[in-house]
Amino acid sequence: MQDPASHTDVVICECFCRDGLQHETIMLPAEVKIDLVDRFSTLGFQRIEATSYSNPAVIPQFADASQVLAGIQRHHDVHYKATCPNPRAVQRALADLEAGRGATEISMLVSASESHSQRNLKRSREDQWENVREMAQLAAGRFRLVGTISVAFGCPFEHAVNPRRVIEDAIRFREYGVQYITLGDTTGMATPQTVRGLFKQLCGELPDASLIAHFHDSRGTALANCVAALEADVRYFDAAIGGVGGHPAKVQYGGGYTGNACTEDLVDLFEAMGVRTGIDVPALIEAGQHCETVLNRKLAGHVTHTGANPLR
Repeated sequence: MQDPASHTDVVICECFCRDGLQHETIMLPAEVKIDLVDRFSTLGFQRIEATSYSNPAVIPQFADASQVLAGIQRHHDVHYKATCPNPRAVQRALADLEAGRGATEISMLVSASESHSQRNLKRSREDQWENVREMAQLAAGRFRLVGTISVAFGCPFEHAVNPRRVIEDAIRFREYGVQYITLGDTTGMATPQTVRGLFKQLCGELPDASLIAHFHDSRGTALANCVAALEADVRYFDAAIGGVGGHPAKVQYGGGYTGNACTEDLVDLFEAMGVRTGIDVPALIEAGQHCETVLNRKLAGHVTHTGANPLR
């Protein structure tokens, strides 16, 4: 597994502007999203999920993907990620890259269960794997590739997911040249025990892959699972300010609430444990407060309201 940057112990990807916003019914203007990405870029994040090339008819929140990527103030030490659900999305990403406004990372998605694949992607697992193969070929080394396995710890429709299938999916991503592999706990079914077990298996079978932990807080377990992943030698994590996010607003499952691990709380916890995140905690709390203003409601972050742990 690749190590994070030398000045940090972990790398946290801020997902507010993509995974966070796709769950929202409010439509933020591109200028607001650009400002948010720019704010996040100054906080010490090494990775930011900036947008998605999803079909605007399905997920209208990202119809402005190219505009957002063109408008952000890029930092040389930050990777900006865009989600690509299909080959057409990769073609759009390549066009933006040629125009000098592209993402530096693209993420590709498969579901560990057939039912979730049909519900979330509107196609079978094998059809989506064919998409992934084509996407990886189209990308041709132009981007850092991220492969995400949804419902890796449990499916809202089929419930139990065979860990061997998840491992085989991760191996398949690696065979397609994907270095960064994300295990997604899409509706919060993971436990620390299953997290440690699956990540330890993957570390043993894919020692050259960079594994990413992506937990949702549907059942209040996201931070506990992040610590379990850390104990299993995972050093890459996804989170969203305010704990926002989940499935697209037009696709309902998981009880309707699938919010991400909250960035403010995760960063504060890791720092209190002596785990260096490289993120400016006071400025992050201010960003959390700003995100509440943007969405016009109180979000799920605890640290945003209680303040950072004074014993850090």
